[in-house]
Amino acid sequence: MTPGRAGVEKALHDNHISAVVYYPIPLHLQAAFKNLGYKAGDLPVSEAAAREVLSIPIYPELGPEDARMIAGVILEALKN
Repeated sequence: MTPGRAGVEKALHDNHISAVVYYPIPLHLQAAFKNLGYKAGDLPVSEAAAREVLSIPIYPELGPEDARMIAGVILEALKN
C-alpha cells in the first residue's frame, strides 16, 4: 500500500509495465452491498486499501531481471 499510488502507477505504465487497481471502491461502499448499511469511515483499513493498493506483475515465471526492473521503477517513483 502506498499513498503515492498514482505516481507509481504512472511510472510503471510509462515503462510499459502493467499495473491495475482492482477495487477503487471498497466492497462495503459499492451499490451491491448498500443494504448492509455501511458508510464511509466504517471500515478504515478497507478504505485505505482501496485508495492505496496497486497490483503489479508478480508471478512464478517472472525472471529476476524483470523483477529488479519493476522494483527499480517503483523505488524511483516513490522517491519523487
